[in-house]
Amino acid sequence: MRGAGLVAAVVLLAAVCVASVAVGAKSMPLGDVWHGLFASTGTRDDVIVSQVRVPRTVLGLLAGAALGLAGAVMQALTRNPLAEPGLLGVNAGAAAAVVSAISFLGVNTFTGYVWFAFVGAAVVSAAVYLLGGSRSATPVRLALAGTAASAALYGYVNAVQLLNTAALDQIRFWTVGSLASADMSTIRKLWPFIAAGVVLSLLIARPLNAMEMGDDTARALGAHLTRTRILAMTAVTLLCGAATAACGPIVFVGLMVPHLVRSITGPDMRWILPYAAVLAPVLLVGSDVVGRVVARPSEVQVGIVTALIGGPVFIHLVRRRRMAKL
Repeated sequence: MRGAGLVAAVVLLAAVCVASVAVGAKSMPLGDVWHGLFASTGTRDDVIVSQVRVPRTVLGLLAGAALGLAGAVMQALTRNPLAEPGLLGVNAGAAAAVVSAISFLGVNTFTGYVWFAFVGAAVVSAAVYLLGGSRSATPVRLALAGTAASAALYGYVNAVQLLNTAALDQIRFWTVGSLASADMSTIRKLWPFIAAGVVLSLLIARPLNAMEMGDDTARALGAHLTRTRILAMTAVTLLCGAATAACGPIVFVGLMVPHLVRSITGPDMRWILPYAAVLAPVLLVGSDVVGRVVARPSEVQVGIVTALIGGPVFIHLVRRRRMAKL
């Protein structure tokens, strides 16, 4: 049953990807879309399809899968069904690094500050792990350390924005969350990090299942808690750091999708992770398509759409009587 559901999810994802390439802020006949994909001659419509919509769709796939997996791993690691990737300070670290690069180093291109975002996410995640107790870290300590780090770093971000109004518009666009800056060069730089995070997440699915039953039970089942926590935080940093660097801190995807998946698959991480990796891109790419259509000829950033869609849906999920729990 769960296998058939996963196949159906893959089919749904393929349909959403087709819609993402075919539909946009500019209306275009399907014949022109096909021409832009397979017989491009460099016309304006061909460029829109091959160099704008295709990279945007690919980035949505990668970022969505990364956020979905990061959220699922975070919820298992902290044993908190309301946890999301930003809980470890990943988003805050990336935002602080980008703001610093823009304001103090004069970086003004996407490919220029993407690496600052990734390094900031990695450094803050490592710091949170140390503050949380390192080898003696517990889910509660990690959550508290991440919350404290996020509060401090977002305070820093707001202060820099107020003091440097020239960079405010650029910073504000990034912090909303968008796929509009997608290009194949950025994707080529990011996909190895996301691929490494995906592999790590899948490798620790079994020990994460054990950890969800409590530390003592996990030890009795042979799980290595310290190693699993280090690998889990590394996976979250790779996944969420890369997605945040490319798209900005997009909310609700890493929180809502694993929650929804758990109600379908139950608590087994061996099924939750593949489902989250497929359904999270459905939400992200689908939200991007909606944002392009509702405000033609302009568009609404995907971060805004996911928040508007995710809020009511998540409230509905939380209020359901039969909700799968960790």
